[in-house]
Amino acid sequence: MIDWLFADENLPLVFAVLMALSVILYAVLDGYDLGVGLLLPMDNAEQRDSAIASIGPFWDANETWLVLAIGLLLVAFPAAHSEILHALYLPATFMLIGLILRGVAFDFRAKVSVTQKRQWDYLFKLGSLIATLTQGFVLGMFVMGFEYTVGGVFFSILSAFGVATAYALIGSTWLIMKSEGELHRRALRWAKYSGAIAFAGILAVCFINPLINSFVLERWTTIPMAYFIGAIPLLCFSMFAVGYQVLKRLPLEGHRGDWVPFLMTVVVFLCCFAGLALSFYPYVVPGQLTIYETASAPESLRIMLVGALLVLPMIAGYTVFAYTTFRGKTTALRYY
Repeated sequence: MIDWLFADENLPLVFAVLMALSVILYAVLDGYDLGVGLLLPMDNAEQRDSAIASIGPFWDANETWLVLAIGLLLVAFPAAHSEILHALYLPATFMLIGLILRGVAFDFRAKVSVTQKRQWDYLFKLGSLIATLTQGFVLGMFVMGFEYTVGGVFFSILSAFGVATAYALIGSTWLIMKSEGELHRRALRWAKYSGAIAFAGILAVCFINPLINSFVLERWTTIPMAYFIGAIPLLCFSMFAVGYQVLKRLPLEGHRGDWVPFLMTVVVFLCCFAGLALSFYPYVVPGQLTIYETASAPESLRIMLVGALLVLPMIAGYTVFAYTTFRGKTTALRYY
């Protein structure tokens, strides 16, 4: 196994898998806390406190996976990093502004007077919206090959709202799992609405993607890959169908099964990511650059792989520890 990992011909694929793992973990983990920020109920201070308390122990560490993904892109595929950042300077800048705004608002809301806290809650919500929309725009530009055409920008704008809806979905299912009372009931409603919109958005992408990318159409219609790719939307859409029935039956006595919608949403995210990865592999810049063309020298990749194999278990271990320690329903938010 070690020999396979460090073989020259396999190193680009290994780093691509590590980068993909970092991206999907970021999308799921930071996705739900961005979604909570989007859904922050501005008409009820107690519910806002409860919603923010539900992500308090996790949200900052969740962004570690984004840093790791960008770092791996830089060191393993420098040519692709240059090409992507050149095309995404402005969206990346706005995303950083949104993430910084969230961090500042999260800290300040706990330190200002009660009369001013609502203003910082609005800024937290705004920062979540900016970060979410820009991430969706970046995803749309990736699918379009980072080409700023009228069609490409229009598709990316639609993608921005689609990702915002998906984050709202996973954020609402997180609140179902972590909250009680009226916030729990509101989260159930939010999950139904956002789930319906997310379903329509994913279905639209399934039709549009092969129409605008000829190599995607070929990948989707070539045996045996077509069988694997065909199974992904089948699983994804079945999660929506079953998930809606689950939402209709919640809440159950003792809040049994509150974790099920979140788990099913995670499966939806995994399906979407797997579909994109299989559709565009081995391209890191669709239609232009592959992971093999842009990879660093094998000697450099070997050294960096040793570091990655040391760092990844530490990040994963901390993540597991945090989620295990703060499992269960959210208690009142306290600052010491």
